[in-house]
Amino acid sequence: MADNEKINLKELTLEQTLKLAVELGKKEYSGRQLFKWIFRHGADNFKVMTDLSKPFRTLLDERCEVLKLQKIDSIGSDDGTAKTVWRTADGLFIESVLIPDEDRLTLCMSSQAGCPIGCGFCATGKMGFSRNLSSGEIYDQYMQTMLGLKDNTRITNIVFMGMGEPLLNYDNLLKATNILTDQFGAGLSAKKITISTVGLVNGIYRLADDNPRLNLAISLHTAIEVKREKLIPIASKYPLAKLKEAAVHYARVSDNRVTFEYLLIRDINDGITDAKALAEYVRGIPCKINLITYNAVDGLTYKSPSRKSVLAFRDYLYPRTPAVTLRKSKGADIAAACGQLAGRQVAELNDNRQL
Repeated sequence: MADNEKINLKELTLEQTLKLAVELGKKEYSGRQLFKWIFRHGADNFKVMTDLSKPFRTLLDERCEVLKLQKIDSIGSDDGTAKTVWRTADGLFIESVLIPDEDRLTLCMSSQAGCPIGCGFCATGKMGFSRNLSSGEIYDQYMQTMLGLKDNTRITNIVFMGMGEPLLNYDNLLKATNILTDQFGAGLSAKKITISTVGLVNGIYRLADDNPRLNLAISLHTAIEVKREKLIPIASKYPLAKLKEAAVHYARVSDNRVTFEYLLIRDINDGITDAKALAEYVRGIPCKINLITYNAVDGLTYKSPSRKSVLAFRDYLYPRTPAVTLRKSKGADIAAACGQLAGRQVAELNDNRQL
C-alpha cells in the first residue's frame, strides 16, 4: 500500500478494525463502534459517527475511507422481485436480486464479476470473467440493499447464487459471511446463508472444515455424467461419484441436508430418464431437491420446459426422494437470470466506446 493510499475500512474484519483503532491511539472499544457504524449502519461519512471523538474522526478522515458500490440500475418485477446492477470502483458491473416469498425476504448475491465456469445456459457465462469481488464488495450488496428498504424491513436470507462461483473466491466469501453473521455486522444466523456451487469438491470439504453452519446448495442440473460435462465444463474435473462423497460428508458434518438445485431445460434434462437418474443419485444423501424452470436467455439456444414435463418430473421424484420443491420462477419479466441485466450494461458501455 502506498504511503498516501487510504485504508478502505469496508475491507477490514472486526479484529483488523480493533487493531487499527489501537494503532491510531484509541481503545478497542472505539474500533468496535467504528466497525458497527460501517457494517451495521452503513455509514460512509465519519461526520455521522457522533459517538467517536472528533479528533479520532478527523484522523480517520485523513487516513481512511469507506468505499461503496454505485447503484446503476434497478428494476422490479410484477411478482415483487427486484434486480439491481451495481458498479464497482474500477468500473465493473455486478448484480444482486431481492426476492420476496411469504415470510422471507431473500437477497441473491454475487461473488465474482462475471464467471470463469462458462456454463452454456448461463447469461453470466456469456460475459466472461473479470475478477473476484473483494469481501467489502460482496458485503456491500447486502448493506446498500438494506439501506434502500423501508423502515423495519429486513433481509432474512442470503443466497450466493448470483454471478460467479463462490468457492472460487473462497477467502473473500468466508470473510464476507463472517461479517454477515457478526453481532456488530448484519447479525444474521449462519443457517440463513446458503452457498451455492457447481460442485467444486475441494471447496466443499474446505467449507465443511471452516464453517459447516452455512447451508450448502449444489447446482447439479443432471445426474448423467456425460450430460453434466456438456452443461457445466468444469464438471469433468469433479465426477459425480466424488461429488456425492463430498455432499454426504457435508451433510454429516453440518448435521443438515444438502440442497440440490436442478434447472429444468427443455429436451436437455427434463425427461423421465433424467428424473430416474436423479432419484438414484441422491439415494443415501440427506438432501432436498429444488426444481427450477429455466428462463430463456437472449442469444442462447436453450429453452424453457413445458409445464407438463415439469410436473411429470416432479411427480416421479416424490416420494422416491426425501423432499422435492418446485420453485416458482421469479422475475422472468425483468431478466432476473444471473448476468442478463449486467450484461446489457457492459454491451451498452462497449457500444458507447465505439462511437
